Amino acid sequence: MRGFVRAVGEEAKLRLPQGFTPTTLYFGGGTPSMLSPTHLETLVVHLREVADLTKLQEWSFEANPATFTPAKVEQWLRLGITRISLGVQSMSSDTLRMLGREHTPEQVRQSVTILREVGMPQVNIDLMFSLPGQTPGQWQDTLERTLELEPNHISTYNLTYEEGTPFHRQYGDKMVDEETDAAMFLLTDDLLTSAGFRHYEISNYAKEGCLSLHNLACWQGKDYYGLGPGACATIGHTRYANAENTPAYIQSLLHGQLPPHESENLSEADKRTELLGLWLRTDIPLPAASLRAEDRAYIESLCLEGLATYSEEQGLLLTRKGRLLADEIVVGFM
Repeated sequence: MRGFVRAVGEEAKLRLPQGFTPTTLYFGGGTPSMLSPTHLETLVVHLREVADLTKLQEWSFEANPATFTPAKVEQWLRLGITRISLGVQSMSSDTLRMLGREHTPEQVRQSVTILREVGMPQVNIDLMFSLPGQTPGQWQDTLERTLELEPNHISTYNLTYEEGTPFHRQYGDKMVDEETDAAMFLLTDDLLTSAGFRHYEISNYAKEGCLSLHNLACWQGKDYYGLGPGACATIGHTRYANAENTPAYIQSLLHGQLPPHESENLSEADKRTELLGLWLRTDIPLPAASLRAEDRAYIESLCLEGLATYSEEQGLLLTRKGRLLADEIVVGFM
């Protein structure tokens, strides 16, 4: 772990411009709450040697329930972390065991209590639906038990089954059908919006003033750097993705070299397609300037079918019905 932390610091020196001033910072894609206080402190020191973190508007940090104590949360606050994203997934004990999660619903409640009592400004809870054999009633129970915890933000991700994986081989025959999947999506929208949450992105709901600024920037095509094994970045028209091989990552950086990675140059068409695919997931209209004259007929057809609304002043926005078909709609623009 010491070598890993040092390697991330070395990558920061190689990747980031000196004096880089980020607006948002996100620790995740793994479970950074498993880092010891010493290793986390060291990692942040390394980052501050390269980047100016005093202008951050948001610092998010992924954590699993039951992997932290009040003392750890106090350290996170001292470092400047403002938002904890808890990987809860379900409030059903049976479902958590099926997913191989080690926490229980009671530990979720205890973890949220710790975060609140120590004073963490924002708490996000990540959930998954369309799990093997899951019914709309079971999903509603998880949502209602989550609302009782009064989080600031709830992310609800639709489980995808990757062919060839052990999970697919074991549960592929219990996949939820498309009709039930859509019913769960609409149930989520109804339940969470009636509880005062803004459905600001297909999978994300937030209380007023609690949108994920980091994710919103990515959905709107802003540049971002990525550090660590498997990390991706998009800077202008260049994208890189580090290999997921952690030993090779550490070895390269401790010898002063960038880790194994792939990079590509994105064309204007690539950038535009990605912008459509991400921005249209949100409840913020896509500016008309991002659309082409040749898109007009397609946009008109979407509006006639009740899948979108459009005006030159307001831009393009998918309706609730359109969000159910967002991926297919984006393909139509290509």
